[in-house]
Amino acid sequence: MKLDRRRMVVSTAGLAAGGLATARFLPEEMLLRDRRPARSRVAVVSVDAYGHLLNDLLLSSLREFRLNLRGKSVLLKPNLVEYIAGVEVNTNPLLVGAAAEALLRLGAKTVVVGEGPGHQRDTYLVLAESGLGTQLRSQKLSFVDLNRDELVRMPTQATYTGLDHWWLPRTVLVSDFVVSMPKIKTHHWTGVTLSLKNMFGVIPGAKYGWPKNILHWKGIHRSILDIAATVRPHFVIADGIVAMEGNGPLHGTRRHLGKLVLSDDPVAADFVSARLMGLEPHRVWHLDRAAHFLGNGSPGRIELIGEGLPATPIPFDVLPQFAHLRNPL
Repeated sequence: MKLDRRRMVVSTAGLAAGGLATARFLPEEMLLRDRRPARSRVAVVSVDAYGHLLNDLLLSSLREFRLNLRGKSVLLKPNLVEYIAGVEVNTNPLLVGAAAEALLRLGAKTVVVGEGPGHQRDTYLVLAESGLGTQLRSQKLSFVDLNRDELVRMPTQATYTGLDHWWLPRTVLVSDFVVSMPKIKTHHWTGVTLSLKNMFGVIPGAKYGWPKNILHWKGIHRSILDIAATVRPHFVIADGIVAMEGNGPLHGTRRHLGKLVLSDDPVAADFVSARLMGLEPHRVWHLDRAAHFLGNGSPGRIELIGEGLPATPIPFDVLPQFAHLRNPL
């Protein structure tokens, strides 16, 4: 993800080329370039627990995507919020370690882990308490605090917040291959928090405050879209082995989903993850709009590798204001 690759042109010509129906768009969406691939691939992988089988299983699943990682720098962006004993808040350290090992075995030149927590200002305290620091040291992997990394001014590549630029961590922008590694969870403001929402962590708290105040003032759904359009992850490895339902993203209850979701399209990954949660992704504001231009949400444009979706998933518990997510369209 070199700096010049982020300077895409946002134009009406791109909209016409994508063949999008303008009647479905809000005014701010009219100039967005259609960036959806013709087809997206998603792998749903059953995993009972975080254990010794995880490494080989993840490697074999990644091989199905035939990723070209030879000589590339990889950034893993897990969900690291804060540590709460007994609560599954963060992406599991064993999964982060397994992803790093697998990507190196697939030819990556380097793998770095980076995150900028929005709640806890002391990133290295969360790193230590969560167990991720120990995991990274055991594998000799570098960590970058994205809240305090060197910053680069980048034009915003969508139009939802009205902001014309972001100050973004250099580590993110110079990485060739960015992997969003969310914990599959419900969320008290957005309904769900998945791979797109996980990119909140690339917005530096040292510049935008805690808990990333400007993102809340501009609207969380809108901020998600502007951030993901500007720093669109190349790949997703979503941690749903032990997920969270109810009052997420911090105070929900654990839900053993027993799944990993891998994809070359973050929108497709989030649509499939939401459906595994028994929720309707088109009822999530940012997911519905992301499927207009940023990635694929239509089942006809998503190829499921290996496992299919369960016919009747048991819906995750959600807060009352999100009860509509459990109802089919």
